[in-house]
Amino acid sequence: MSAANMPRQAADVDTEVLLVGLGPVGAALANLLGRYGVHVLAIDKAPAIFEKPRAIALDNEALRILQMVGVRDGEFETVAIPQVQYHSPLFGKFARINSAGIIDGHPALVTFYQPELEQLLRSKLAQYQHVQTRLGVELEGFDDDGQFVHARLKDAAGKAIQVRARYMVGADGAASLVRRTLGLDFEGRTFQQDWLIVDAFDVPSPIDHVEFICDPRRPTPRMVAPGGRQRWEFMLRPGEKAEEMERPESVRKLLEPWCDSRSIRIERTAVYRFHAREARRFSKGRCFLAGDAAHITPPFAGQGLVAGLRDAANLSWKLSWVLRGQAGEQVLASYDAERRPHAKKIIQLALRLGALVMPQNRLAAFGIHGLMSLLRLVPAGRALFEDLKVKPQNTFDEGLFWRDRGQERLRAGSMLPQGWVRPAGVDAPVLSDDALGSDLALIGFGVDPGAQLPTHLRQRWSAAGGRVWQWCQRSQRQHLAPPEQRLEALDEALLPRKAPLGWVAIVRPDRCVLAEGPVERCEALLRQALELLAAPSTPVPHPSTQRNLHGAG
Repeated sequence: MSAANMPRQAADVDTEVLLVGLGPVGAALANLLGRYGVHVLAIDKAPAIFEKPRAIALDNEALRILQMVGVRDGEFETVAIPQVQYHSPLFGKFARINSAGIIDGHPALVTFYQPELEQLLRSKLAQYQHVQTRLGVELEGFDDDGQFVHARLKDAAGKAIQVRARYMVGADGAASLVRRTLGLDFEGRTFQQDWLIVDAFDVPSPIDHVEFICDPRRPTPRMVAPGGRQRWEFMLRPGEKAEEMERPESVRKLLEPWCDSRSIRIERTAVYRFHAREARRFSKGRCFLAGDAAHITPPFAGQGLVAGLRDAANLSWKLSWVLRGQAGEQVLASYDAERRPHAKKIIQLALRLGALVMPQNRLAAFGIHGLMSLLRLVPAGRALFEDLKVKPQNTFDEGLFWRDRGQERLRAGSMLPQGWVRPAGVDAPVLSDDALGSDLALIGFGVDPGAQLPTHLRQRWSAAGGRVWQWCQRSQRQHLAPPEQRLEALDEALLPRKAPLGWVAIVRPDRCVLAEGPVERCEALLRQALELLAAPSTPVPHPSTQRNLHGAG
């Protein structure tokens, strides 16, 4: 009998979401689902966190998503990176990215220690009784019958476990069994070059930035990292074998141009190849892909983990709203429509930056690096690179939003800027995402957007998981919403620099602007938003318990 035809009592676990893979993306997704009240079974075949650094860079968008997860400043160590430099043996420093400054309340670029972040994310799952985590448990196969996903698991002792879930998410890495079982091609390319990563402590005269030595003979990125670490990545030449280059004497010889290699401590060496791949689709039926299971990005843009965290933020609230009966299943189709095109843009950016870092020969290096040097002489060319304008904005071309021509101030399909606000009755400033919480938000800028809404529409909005807010000017005294709905702006992140007085925006829990317009259109905008969500009239029952791996209920 196939798993899809098994009787209900045959399942050892009934849950709403089966999450396969508990790396940083899976752990962030599990936390977000837990925050929304979703019952989750999260598994990982590894019995423990991999205690060596892998991913190393996060940008302001990733830090903002971690803020939504519940990560607070100082809970894990980061190093702010003021700039990224590109050096050529022919032209010297031929390009620079200015990554200093704060965007949406967070540094534009930091480095971090992945095991520390993973441990933090997993520890935060303990606060959610409806989220179970099981390590040393492996997915063996599954069937999707159109109503449930029936999965076959195996624990470390070899015991078979049957799971029935409303949805399944594969965050199980580049070799994803979920993706392969779904038959989704992993399109793209694998670079032929091997790279040797070296992480080291006690490096004399450490740098405070990221630099790429773009020498066609041996391209070498170098960067600072938390805990007194430095990282180098050396491209191996033809004929150099991984096992030989990982030997201590080979590693120390490679490090000699930078430091006295005898005085440092090597933490990790590893040889790997870069990939630029994406799944043909990020979802199929009741199954979804996230992180490396959906896309792999070369490291030259520092966006690999960032892209996975964007997946988690985008998918988590949509699954939650559907499971709570506050949105129709059609909203889930927007996950692929929104995330896949942007992930592809990030991969293309990384490939372009890779062409700068590893030109194939000296002639190519002369042409590419010389052109970049000339572009820096032109203000527009210099700004394109140095001011991060080369990075694709996290703005969707299509998805769960709409734009009215001539009514674009915040641009629906883009992320709402974050600022510092003071909620009524609170003395200390807070970041606006923390004030808005995990709900849909109808925000009026300088006006009370709920003043003219009929009662029944307010009730429908509340039933759909929405709240009403007024983003006030500092010390505003007139036309105010009730105190519990006010956010007093302490900067110009939004009002009036982005959103004029009298403007309203409907904002999703992932902080994407769903719609916007003048306050006179508030009622029409809200009605259209509710139609877009198309919440069923009868909510889907929410389980009060989740049967555990031993069948206890």
